[in-house]
Amino acid sequence: MDLTTAQALALRMHSLLLTPAFRPGTVAGIVEWFGAMQAQDMASGLWSLGARLPGAGVADVEAALERREAIRTWPMRGTVHLVPPADARWMLELMGVRALAGAAKRRAAIGLSEQAADRGVELLGEALAGGKRLTRAECLAAVAAGGVELSGQMGYHLLWYASQRGVTCIAPHIGKEQSFVLLDEWAPEPRRPSREEALALIATRFLRSHGPATRADLARWTGLTMTDVRAGIAAAGPALTTVTVEGAEMLADPAVLDAGTTTRDEWAALPGFDEYMLGYRDRTMMVDSRHLDAIVPGGNGIFQSTLVASGRVVGTWKRKLGRTAVTVDVTPLTSLRPAARRRAEAAFAPYAEFVGLAPRIHWSPSVNNP
Repeated sequence: MDLTTAQALALRMHSLLLTPAFRPGTVAGIVEWFGAMQAQDMASGLWSLGARLPGAGVADVEAALERREAIRTWPMRGTVHLVPPADARWMLELMGVRALAGAAKRRAAIGLSEQAADRGVELLGEALAGGKRLTRAECLAAVAAGGVELSGQMGYHLLWYASQRGVTCIAPHIGKEQSFVLLDEWAPEPRRPSREEALALIATRFLRSHGPATRADLARWTGLTMTDVRAGIAAAGPALTTVTVEGAEMLADPAVLDAGTTTRDEWAALPGFDEYMLGYRDRTMMVDSRHLDAIVPGGNGIFQSTLVASGRVVGTWKRKLGRTAVTVDVTPLTSLRPAARRRAEAAFAPYAEFVGLAPRIHWSPSVNNP
């Protein structure tokens, strides 16, 4: 199938669950669809889910996470994602292990010995055993009480290391603090696919939820080698199909193709760390390269929240939560006519409903028209 860029973007809006075509209706269903969702920033992670759950509020999503419909850990690229509990262990074994390869070098840089790190993981396991749930500060205090001295970046590295090894995972916040639990206790029934099955599964989920996308996109998202990427796609068989987008070969789920290549002028207000932007190696289909610095200022890895229209980023936004209203400051990346601004303001209504506050929209000058 030959597709134009506009048609491919319409399909991506379906696959990324930004249209009603495939929305599962639950946190568990959404995370299962994606396989993993970027979630290093908790507020962004909550809205990434909420944007795909029309009518849901923050409390609804938080309650689903308390029910363990998804958990947070570092399954790939050393970055926190939401994943289905049953999939956390095989993901760590397939992709997370690649991040562990650089752990020794990092420990040497921060002055943490391998012996101290391993003992720290043991102490964390002991402190959390029996269904306990501790904040980051409580975890580090338990390690220190066991005789492992931590300073500087050692504490963060140890918490990452314990989760990367499959001992712990991140539980929902206690108040405003991150908390940790034992992975075996929060995911007591792990799936155990073979390596070939696991490669096929991660390839299928990524290309189902991000397609049409390239093999390079899949490699970048998972951190897998191109050899493993090709093996996973081959093992997926008819679950994936090849398309051509403006001459470039990409892959997608056939069901997504059946959903159609036209959408109804879909707009979405998305958080900065959403899969919409972070799920691809090449983002030029979604945003002009000249606007990338507005989305990732200075290339520092901190993504601004985006305003999306029919698959293209047309602005960035920031929000400030008040007692009765949420103030949204929108910066267009290009000039928007009055009708487009009305559509944009309507796109923020679901977010205001999600946080339970009245929306107040403020327009900053366009990037192109300061």
